[in-house]
Amino acid sequence: MILSQRTLNRTLLDRQFLLSRTSRAPLEMVRHLVAVQGQEPNWPYVGLWTRIDGFRHDHLEALIHDRSVVRSTVIRRTVHLVCADDFAWLRPAVEPIVGVALRHAYYAQEIEGLDHDELARIGREVLGGRTLTRRELARSLGERFPGRHARRLADAVEILEPLVHGTSAGVWGTWRNRSSIEVALAEEWTGIPMAPQRRLETMILRYLAAFGPASVMDVQAWAGVTRLREVVEGLRPRLRGYRNEDGKELFDVPEATLADPDLPAPVRFLPAFDNVLLGHKDRTRMISEEDRRRIAPAASGGVATFLVDGFVGGTWALKEGTVLISPFRPLTDPDAVLEEAERMLPFIEARTAQIA
Repeated sequence: MILSQRTLNRTLLDRQFLLSRTSRAPLEMVRHLVAVQGQEPNWPYVGLWTRIDGFRHDHLEALIHDRSVVRSTVIRRTVHLVCADDFAWLRPAVEPIVGVALRHAYYAQEIEGLDHDELARIGREVLGGRTLTRRELARSLGERFPGRHARRLADAVEILEPLVHGTSAGVWGTWRNRSSIEVALAEEWTGIPMAPQRRLETMILRYLAAFGPASVMDVQAWAGVTRLREVVEGLRPRLRGYRNEDGKELFDVPEATLADPDLPAPVRFLPAFDNVLLGHKDRTRMISEEDRRRIAPAASGGVATFLVDGFVGGTWALKEGTVLISPFRPLTDPDAVLEEAERMLPFIEARTAQIA
């Protein structure tokens, strides 16, 4: 069966609860999405607000404080919010992409000649039973390894060992210097042991439920993990197969449904780094290649976008209390865009919205 780009678009929006907001509990939503981009503290809140009816800041803050949700480095070696029980298998699943960072020049010179297992063991010993800021962890490691760059050692331990960030790092409006972010051993923080083996099948099935139908390359782009084709092939008897308009093979979980391509799609405001835009190698189901290149130079710093008829229609930014909306092209219904922006104003603590 060949799926049109519009069918893929509407299906993705439907599974991401961007066609209509849901009454699901925030913890259920985080679990459904597998991992919610959290490089900056405020963005996950916006991503959940745009998906959940009646979502409030304290809903997510409560989950962070009771440790149901943790903040750490997982897919694509970037910071995400993940349900604590999912983190226990997801971090080991993506360990290769996390660990490869140690070969980067930023780390290599300072850890050259060190036994990685020994560095990890001492890192666990220093952190055992307590939570330290990255600066404090670096100071302790510097005392154990004199002559080495202490901050690099602390960063290396955060790669070698599954660590999570303290609660204050994920609170709305808390923009902390990275050295002041607190870290703790994940297993001590959550009370859940790390999975002893990589559960790649679990990762792929969970991804497809929220982002499918998708290709092997799409899964790998989302996870940052390569060599998944063999795993997908092993799952093939349990999956449903499709093709896109270019003939590329797509996979899906059998219980998932496809959305009607003619469904209307409301205006939605997305945070920077939202995985609905980053979760596929082929992003044309959400953004044209022309528009992707338009925002690519600034993407490393995070670009917030908005959707019109299901596709990215432009960017937005909060400046001095005003939501500045920058469409890629003239809007056919600017009132609908402003209406949704104004609905967002109280949540992001802004006063006005305007189209540039």
